[in-house]
Amino acid sequence: MTPSVQTYRFQTAPQIIAGAGSLAQLGDNLQLVASARSALIVSQRSMFNQGFVDQVRSQFEERGIASTIIRDVMPEPTAGHILELCGRVNKERFDLIVGIGGGSVLDVAKLISVLLTNEQAIEDMLGVDKVEKPGIPTVLIPSTAGTGSEVTPNAIVTLPEQELKIGVVSRHLLPRLVILDPLLTMELPQVHTAATGMDAFTHAIESYISTKANPISDMFALESIRLISRNILTAYRNGSDPHAREQMLLGSMYGGMALTAAGTAAVHALAYPLGGKFNIPHGVANSMLLPHVMKFNESAVRARLMRVGIAMGLGGSHQNAQGVIRTIEHWVRELGIPQDLRQYGVSAEDVPALAQAAMKVTRLMQNNPKPMAVEDVEAVYRLLLP
Repeated sequence: MTPSVQTYRFQTAPQIIAGAGSLAQLGDNLQLVASARSALIVSQRSMFNQGFVDQVRSQFEERGIASTIIRDVMPEPTAGHILELCGRVNKERFDLIVGIGGGSVLDVAKLISVLLTNEQAIEDMLGVDKVEKPGIPTVLIPSTAGTGSEVTPNAIVTLPEQELKIGVVSRHLLPRLVILDPLLTMELPQVHTAATGMDAFTHAIESYISTKANPISDMFALESIRLISRNILTAYRNGSDPHAREQMLLGSMYGGMALTAAGTAAVHALAYPLGGKFNIPHGVANSMLLPHVMKFNESAVRARLMRVGIAMGLGGSHQNAQGVIRTIEHWVRELGIPQDLRQYGVSAEDVPALAQAAMKVTRLMQNNPKPMAVEDVEAVYRLLLP
């Protein structure tokens, strides 16, 4: 009998430049991306206020590249908002799109890239491999150590009418160049450092216990776990620590690479309805859910959690598999992560609908190492309604 063969694949950005001050190297490396005469810069106000957008624009001006700027990407962007931004610029021609900002900014830059080259509606792109044609070449420059979007083929869209968030997953969303400059993260407020850092850790640990985990994803996931575990509290308590900020940014990137190869699981599936209906930021929703979903999964992934414990510096005993969960609970307390959904307007009466919506995110629920029935999902949500 021929043995069954597990196949797995991995794809990410072809060029990555990292290190403090690396934003200044953008202009000298544009040849890695495109021969550009006109560029669209997609960003957010904090990047303008700190002068980083001006750094990008000045490098373009030195090379005779005209630039148009979008400066008001909303957090957790809706399909309507993305289309409105596209409408502002769809009569212009761009050779290059630069996204500089948090995960929402990077996702919007990716989606504008393909919306400007495809005749598809954004709703037709939702799901896996639905984007028909390549987009405009992109450069992605993250300002948070969180989503890892800069190295993934994913972009998340909020659909208010469906009270849900859904991903667009396509190789056409991968950028040509990524710049990881920790200087962009130094002024990130504590609340965002906490939520984005825990989001990055969630990507890594869910990828490691995913049913699709494989040797490629494991390598990136464990290194992400190692870096984040040793630096998240330092980055939170002392945001001006350059080493911690750089290590968190690398950890976030490796987490993005891990989820690209293995996918996330039930934490994300349960988080999407919370964001779609109650506008809970994605990183916050993941952070709230993570310890509770991990407790549910623990019996199915004990051996894997022992290896996670080693990466976290806890050792590799059975007790330290449970120690992983205790450490996550400690982080949640230290980082001030909310543990009561009521503060976002969620009530016990909302739980059945939330659970039904989470169960519909089958792409992620199928990755969970321990099957969840709708009653299990409801039980997790109720733990956050003390």
